[in-house]
Parts: sequence; structure tokens; C-alpha cells
Amino acid sequence: MNQENYSDYEIIDGYSGAEQKVDVSAFMSKVFGYMFIALLISGVVAYVFGTSDELFSLLITYSPTGGVSRTLLGWIVMLSPLALVILMSARLNKMSSNGLLLTFIAFSIFFGASTSYIFRFYSDAHLFQTFFISAATFGIMALVGYRTSTDLSKMGSILYMALIGLVIAMVVNWFMQSAAMAYVISGIGVLIFTGLAAYDTQKLKHMALTMGTQSEMAQKMIIMGALTLYLDFVNLFLFMLQFMGGRD
Repeated sequence: MNQENYSDYEIIDGYSGAEQKVDVSAFMSKVFGYMFIALLISGVVAYVFGTSDELFSLLITYSPTGGVSRTLLGWIVMLSPLALVILMSARLNKMSSNGLLLTFIAFSIFFGASTSYIFRFYSDAHLFQTFFISAATFGIMALVGYRTSTDLSKMGSILYMALIGLVIAMVVNWFMQSAAMAYVISGIGVLIFTGLAAYDTQKLKHMALTMGTQSEMAQKMIIMGALTLYLDFVNLFLFMLQFMGGRD
């Protein structure tokens, strides 16, 4: 069967030979629903920590000379999202879907706290403008990925290789502290995650056609899909913030 011609409802052949309908839109609705909830949680946590001097001081300290450093809690909060992503991936087959969902919620809380600095460094107007642009860009590309009949797998492979190069460049620039290089990295990051929004959406659509929505593994993959699109969006937003400038 050619996946390029799949619609929202498709007939697939099960192991029993019986035909059944797979509701792709139900799968994707759950993915975007979990993604939205996680983004909302992260946004609220980021706002609360970013606008509270008391809470923000638990993560960041300022020296008398104006330097900035993370507290022990700040390092824990910064590294926890990565640790939780690794945990979700490594324990996917052993964790229940409810356990995976709770871990995803914990991830969104820690990620929100770790990005609370944006409310200190950027004006509310700039954050709102960038969020709107990022949301519109992500929405358009996700729709393209869902509706297009073109196979985006080759593009996805290129984008993930480019992402590895981007991470290496970010590490190098962490030592170089080059403003020009940081600007270029931000622009490339915007392009990469714009493309990944379309690719990952199409990949999840194809996954829905083979898994359906009823099994325990399908529920797990819905949550992992929400995590994937969550990361695509927040990275697009954060790179867009840096690329557009506007720091206070």
C-alpha cells in the first residue's frame, strides 16, 4: 500500500486478514492535545519563575560584579529535561502509558523552569510577537506535513544530520562566545526546526496508520509523538527569539 495516498481514514489489513478503519485524525488530535497541555504547563511555570525574584533566585544568582551563575538547583532544573527524555526513550517498552504521561508532565515542568530566563531577558511584547510567529510557522509546516503526498523521509534525514552539526556548532560557540556565530546558529536552528515540524508530523501520521489508537503501545507513541512536536516547537521558538534579537 502506498502511504503517500493515505487519507484520514484508511483501510488496513490486520494479522487476522480482517479489514479495519484507522482514524488518523484521532491519533493526531491526541498528539497535539498532549503537546498543547505540556506547552501550557511549561509556559505557566516559566512565567511564574521568570517574574518572581524569589523563585528565580533559586535558579540563578548574581555576583557583586554583575556576573551570573546557576545554583545547584538551577543545574538540576537545567539538566532534568534531558534526563527525562532519555528515561522516556530508554524505558518506553517497560513504562506504562500513564507512567510515560506523568514523566512527560514532569519534563514540561522542569523545561518551563529552565527557560524562565526569557521573561527576564526579553520584553513581553517581543515574547508575544515571537510566539505568534513561531506558532504560525509551526502550524503551517505541521499542516504541510500532514497533507502533503510527498515523502519527506529524505528531508528528515538531512535535517537530523544538520541538527547534529548545529549542536556541535553551539558547543564550539559556547567557548568562542561569538555574537556573529550565535546569530548564524539561530538562523540555521529556525530553518531546521521549521522543516522538522513538517517531517515529524508526517512521520506520526504514517505511524498512526500502522498502530491505530487502541493499543497500549499506540498510547505510548502518542505521548512520545507529543514530546517530539513539543521539542520541535519550543526549539523553533527559542531559536526565533535569538534570531530576532530584542533582548532587554
